[in-house]
Amino acid sequence: MQFEQLIQQLTEQLTDGTFVNGTISQPRMKSDEIKRIRMKPIELRGQLHIQFELQYERVLEHENILLADVKVKLEELLNRFRQVHAEFTEEEVHIQISKKFKVMWKSKKVTSTKTVNLSHNRKKNYLLDEDKAYPFLVRLGVQTPEGKVRNQHQDKFRQINRFVEFIDDSLEHLPKDKTIRILDFGSGKSYLTFALYHYLHVEKGLDIKVTGLDLKKEVIEECQKIADDLNYENLEFLVGDINDYNEETAVDMVVTLHACDVATDMALGRAVKWGAKVILSVPCCQHELFAQIETSELDIMLQHGLIKERFSALATDSMRAELLSLVGYDAQLLEFIDMENTPKNILIRAYYTGKKPTADAREKYEAFRDLLHAKPFLERELKNLL
Repeated sequence: MQFEQLIQQLTEQLTDGTFVNGTISQPRMKSDEIKRIRMKPIELRGQLHIQFELQYERVLEHENILLADVKVKLEELLNRFRQVHAEFTEEEVHIQISKKFKVMWKSKKVTSTKTVNLSHNRKKNYLLDEDKAYPFLVRLGVQTPEGKVRNQHQDKFRQINRFVEFIDDSLEHLPKDKTIRILDFGSGKSYLTFALYHYLHVEKGLDIKVTGLDLKKEVIEECQKIADDLNYENLEFLVGDINDYNEETAVDMVVTLHACDVATDMALGRAVKWGAKVILSVPCCQHELFAQIETSELDIMLQHGLIKERFSALATDSMRAELLSLVGYDAQLLEFIDMENTPKNILIRAYYTGKKPTADAREKYEAFRDLLHAKPFLERELKNLL
C-alpha cells in the first residue's frame, strides 16, 4: 500500500461510523515534542468529530477535528509518526510506516463486535454516574436525596468527577499488598477527599486509610461527623498544619489542593521524603516567584502586573514538575477543570518511577531557574535528594 492510499483508506474508516478508538505512536524524530496521540470519535454540538489527544512530555492537549478535516490532520501526523493501531466495530488494524514511507497494513476480525460509544457526548460518561445517588454527595449538598445534581453544584460535580479520573489513572501505581496510606493536605470542605475515599474503598474495594488535614477546626469537625455518619471507618479528619504533621514515615499517595503559595511546596517536599508513589497537587496563589523574578529580556511581558502574575504561576508549576522529575518522578501538568470555572486549573500529577535524571535535564532546569533569578522553595526542600 502506498502512503497516499493509507491516508485515504484510514480517513474513510475513521469517519464511516465504525471507528471505536486508536493510537498513533513512534515519532520519526526523537526530538518531536509529541510522544503519542490517542484518537476517539466524539459528538460536539450535534456534529461528529475525531478527538486527537496529544501527549507531550509533561502535558496533554486535545484537538477536536470535524470529519471533513480528518484527512488533513492524519496526513500531518503520519508524516511524523510510524505506527497506528485502530479498533473498529468488527476489526482491529495495525499499521507500520517505514523510513521510506512504505506501508504495512495488517487487520484481523474481532471475536465479538465492539460498540461505538458516543453516549458520553450527550450525557457525560462520568465515573460517578450523574443519575445515581451517592450518600457522600447527598450529605455534602451536591445531590438531592433522589440523586439529582443540584443546579448550583453542576461545576462541583464536574470537578469531583475530573478528580476521580485522576484517581482512577493512578491505581496501577498504588501498592496491592498492604493498606494504602493517603494524606490530603488542606482538605477544606473535603468534597474531593470524600470522593477519593468512596471511589477507592467503596467502588474499588481497596484497603485504604485516608487522613484529611486542615487548619479550620469547625470545618474538620463537620467533615469528621459526616465520615462517622457514613461509616467511613478509615477516613479521619485532623486539625493541623503541613509543617507540624509528623505522624508518618511512609505514605503511598499525597493530595494537596489549593494549598497557598509555598504550602504546596511543603506538601510536595513531604511527599517526596515519604516516598509517595502518587502525588496529585493543585497549586494556588504562587507569589514566591512573582517577588523574585528579574529578567530584563522579559520586560515586555513582565511590565504588566496581570501577565507577570500568570507567567510567575506557570513558571513556578513548570519548575515544580521539573524538580519532581529530577528526584525520580514522572511528572505532568494537566488541566483540572475548565478555565471559565476557575483560574486554578492546573494539576501536577507525579508517579514515582525511580528514573535517574540526565545531566541535560538538570542543566536545562538550572538554566531556566537562573534566567528568572529564582530561588524555589521546593528546591531547598529537596536539596539532599537532588
